[in-house]
Amino acid sequence: MFTGLVEIIGQVSDYSSQDTTESGGNGVSITISKAAEILGDCHLGDSIAVNGTCLTVTEFDKDSFKVGVSQETLRKTNLGNLKSGSYVNLERAVTSDVRLGGHVVQGHVDTIASIVSRTPDGNSIVFEFELRDKKFINYIVHKGFIAIDGTSLTVVDVDYKLSRFKIMMIAHTQTRVILPQKAIGDSVNIEVDLTGKLIERQIEIQLQNQLQNENSALQKLVSRLIDEKLAKLKA
Repeated sequence: MFTGLVEIIGQVSDYSSQDTTESGGNGVSITISKAAEILGDCHLGDSIAVNGTCLTVTEFDKDSFKVGVSQETLRKTNLGNLKSGSYVNLERAVTSDVRLGGHVVQGHVDTIASIVSRTPDGNSIVFEFELRDKKFINYIVHKGFIAIDGTSLTVVDVDYKLSRFKIMMIAHTQTRVILPQKAIGDSVNIEVDLTGKLIERQIEIQLQNQLQNENSALQKLVSRLIDEKLAKLKA
């Protein structure tokens, strides 16, 4: 679990599409340098969020660490667009003594979005994004939390028809994350707030249980509406 409070910005020093070393696992691997600040207590197998994507450390030294990337992760995220020299947001998994200053972030990216616009507003910047997978707009609400490239941010506007939303980034945050370095059209990783998914699932379960129970209020309502509709068709 993560907080969405980016600790440092690291830099990709190597991107391998077929890493045959033991730590590479014969797959895609990414080595990230300039990470000494978060590696003092690092162990093999630790989780580090890279642009909001929870990845496992397979190799590390004082300044850099390597992670493996699955094909599923490449499909869901923008990590496949990284190359040597790319900057990335980094955050270690939380421990019991970490203050939760952002919001609960799993590091499980739902989809990507493209930057539609960026507009100065005083010393802040308003960013607008459009989702690649439109269905996730249903989990985004005004003043709700969202993780963008692993950064916990607050939604300030939502357009459900266009599957777009906006956030405002203050000057302090602009110097500590990679989003201000990106241009219109660039992609970002999106993780919607887990709360909405949990509520939706609980509602689905309750509706399924009621529909399966012949004596439930919902089942009686559905039966009555069907009977009324059939009566009108016969009239």
